[in-house]
Amino acid sequence: MSTRDISRREVLKRGALGGIGLAGLGSLTELMRLAPALAAGMGDMSALIAAAKKEGHLNTIALPRDWANYGEALDTFTKNYGIPISNANPLGTSAEELAAITRLKGQGRAPDVVDVSLTFADKGKTQGLFTPYKVSTWSTIPDSLKDAGGLYTGDYWGAMSFLSINHLVKEAPKDWSDLLSPKLRGMVAIDGDPRSAGDAQGAVVAAALANGGSLNNIEPGIEFFVKLKKAGNFNPSDAYTATIAKGATPVAIKWDYLNLATRDLLAKTSPVTVTIPKSGVYAGPYFQAISKSAPNPNAAKLWLEFLYSDAGQLIWLKGYTHPARYLDMAKRDVIPAAVSKLLPPASAYAKVQFASLAQLTAAAAVLQEQWGPKVSGS
Repeated sequence: MSTRDISRREVLKRGALGGIGLAGLGSLTELMRLAPALAAGMGDMSALIAAAKKEGHLNTIALPRDWANYGEALDTFTKNYGIPISNANPLGTSAEELAAITRLKGQGRAPDVVDVSLTFADKGKTQGLFTPYKVSTWSTIPDSLKDAGGLYTGDYWGAMSFLSINHLVKEAPKDWSDLLSPKLRGMVAIDGDPRSAGDAQGAVVAAALANGGSLNNIEPGIEFFVKLKKAGNFNPSDAYTATIAKGATPVAIKWDYLNLATRDLLAKTSPVTVTIPKSGVYAGPYFQAISKSAPNPNAAKLWLEFLYSDAGQLIWLKGYTHPARYLDMAKRDVIPAAVSKLLPPASAYAKVQFASLAQLTAAAAVLQEQWGPKVSGS
């Protein structure tokens, strides 16, 4: 069992903002209203629901219940359609998701769908692992967040943030340079290995932007972590919810929606502060894709229809992510004020940057070459 398998799910039972009364928005009636038509040749929604129910199961992978409010999404889907979900390796990486498609091909427990970073979405496309599917709300998803052929579709994005435990960190870091303070010795951690985890890779890219680098040059980001290590501040432990709760990783550099969910969880037991850094504001999207060898292809399509309906998008928003259809929903004024007021102010994201696929590919190559000898030692 890997360290990912014994951390996040032990602590959080559901995503952030679980107390907001939006369950009705996830109802079958609402989904039918929001997504009445499927892509050409696929029939109507009732036909897809019937086909998915006939398959009777959905296999997801690497979806921690506390990640982007997936706990509520998984529960609501099953409640709506009576289709049970097997969520394998909840704390797995994007790389492990693709590996599972190949390794388990032809088996009933193989993944039907994956949720991966852009780098691995492209790898899956290149390796021929995905089947194209365009949800009925396809036209409202920005072109920059979807593959033109429908092989993968952006679902949500988050920006890098700092979390610090208040009773251990008296002055919360507000920018990257603050992380080098001698007061943070052994405290600063990231969310996994940046060579395989998109969240951790985002931390390095963001550090590069704040230290003279760019989306085309992430070496300053690696060098920042070299400095952090030499200063004795870098904590090699993975910054999971469990390690934060125990005080083992007092400062965590993670996507904002993960840190904000942890903030809510620990509000009564160990208050924390979450900030978006003043510089190096970097955001990364994740992408949904259906496996080409999915044992339950119709359930997979119904899962995507659910996630990309207004109801599904609001579930992600309740988990502090920015869903792909956020702008469309804001324009139509369908985002409840109770959700909006609990999100960070838009001004914190005014200078946010997104990397292109080419930039991420180049960054991944640099990380593969330099992270081991310079930072991790392996």
